[in-house]
Amino acid sequence: MLIDWTGAQLADAAAVSQDTLRSFESGRTRTLSRENEAAIRKALEAQGVQFLESGQVASGPGVALGKAQS
Repeated sequence: MLIDWTGAQLADAAAVSQDTLRSFESGRTRTLSRENEAAIRKALEAQGVQFLESGQVASGPGVALGKAQS
């Protein structure tokens, strides 16, 4: 776990519904709308989560924890 957030906290920070997160995490929904994906990414990045593209690490895409944005 990179940050100590519940799904409800992420949903609140990203302004998306908890059902949207649960559906995506469970695989019921395979894709998110561009708006929801961007909002979730922005909320996580504000907490210091860094998204690594496939060329940045040998093992492929991933995430890392840096400093939270002020």
